[in-house]
Amino acid sequence: MTRKFNFSAGPAALPEEVLLQAQQELLDWQGTGLSIMEMSHRSDEFVAVAEQAERDLRELMQIPEQYQVLFLQGGASSQFAMVPMNLLRGNGRADYINTGIWSKKAIAEAKHYCDVNVVASTESNNFTSAPSQNELRLSDDAAYLHYTTNETIGGVEFDYIPDAAGRPLVADMSSDILAKPIKVDRFGLIYAGAQKNIGPAGLTVVIVRDDLLGNTLPGTPSMYDYKLHADAGSMNNTPPTFGWYLAGLVFQWLKNQGGVEAIGQVNHRKAAKLYAAIDGSGIYANPVAKANRSIMNVPFTLADSRLDQVFLREAEEANLMNLQGHRSVGGMRASLYNAVPEQAVDALISFMADFERRHG
Repeated sequence: MTRKFNFSAGPAALPEEVLLQAQQELLDWQGTGLSIMEMSHRSDEFVAVAEQAERDLRELMQIPEQYQVLFLQGGASSQFAMVPMNLLRGNGRADYINTGIWSKKAIAEAKHYCDVNVVASTESNNFTSAPSQNELRLSDDAAYLHYTTNETIGGVEFDYIPDAAGRPLVADMSSDILAKPIKVDRFGLIYAGAQKNIGPAGLTVVIVRDDLLGNTLPGTPSMYDYKLHADAGSMNNTPPTFGWYLAGLVFQWLKNQGGVEAIGQVNHRKAAKLYAAIDGSGIYANPVAKANRSIMNVPFTLADSRLDQVFLREAEEANLMNLQGHRSVGGMRASLYNAVPEQAVDALISFMADFERRHG
C-alpha cells in the first residue's frame, strides 16, 4: 500500500507510526483480548492510558501544576460557548480580537452571553495580518481577552502573545498547539480541537488555570462546567476513549521526535521552504503579511484562477492530497502539521515548480 501525502487542514495527517501501532493493537490491546474501544473508561487499564496521556502532554508543554488538563467532547466550537459560561464570573463584558473566520465564530457565540468588545480587527485587509499589541483597545472591565493564535483558513498567525493587562488570556490553539514551544503560564485558558496536531476528530483539549474554575453563569448546563470535568478527571460522562488513546500515542511519538522544541524547528523549516518557493515563483502568491505567515497553514493562489482545478487534479495524480483552499476563500492551502513529513513539503515544492514550467 502506498501512503499519499496529506495536506488536509483537518481531520489531518497522523504519524504513520501511530497508525501502525493502533492497527497492531486494535483487536487485542496489550494482551487483554479486547480493543481499547471496548474497554470501560473507568477500568484500570483505560485510566492508566488516560493518565499517561495527560502526563505526557504536561511534559511536552511544560504545563504548571496549577492548571487542569481536560479531555472533552464537542470540538473547539463548543468552547466558544463554554469559555464565556465559565470565565465571565459575574462580569458582563469580554474582549475579543478578530483575525478571521474562527475568531468571528467565537465572537458571535460569546455575544449570546455578554457584551463583546472587539479590541482589534483585521477584516478591513481581508484578514491578511494580525494586529499589533499597540492596536489593541482593551476594555477596563473585561473578564478576559480571547484570540485565535493561528487562523486555519486564512493562514494568519500571531507573532507574539498579547498582553491582556492582568486579565485572563484565552487562546484558541486548535491549529498550532504543540507546533512550537509556548509559555502556558501566560494564559488563563487554552483550548484546541484534536484533529490537527493531537489526534483524530472528536476530542478537545482544554488547559485551564485553577482559579478560573467554579463560577459559571446561572443556568450553565452541567456538562459545560469546567470544574465538573476537572473534579471527575474528564470522566463525568463517557469520554471519547479511542481519540484519547490515539492522542496519547501521538504525544509519545512527539516525545520520540525530541519534543515540541525539536518539532518546532522542523515546522519552521518546512514552512520556510514552501514560502520561499511561493515568493520565488511567477504564478503563485501568498497574501499574508510576512510577520504573520502561519507555519501550519499556507494558503496560496495561482495567477490564473482558471488553472486551480487543473492544479488540484494533477496534484492528486502526484499523490499530493487535500490542497484545495477553504470553500470561503478558494485557492489552495497546504497544511503542514507535525505529522506532515518534510519530504511531503519537498514533493509539493517539486510539483509546483514542474506545474509552473508547464502552465506558467
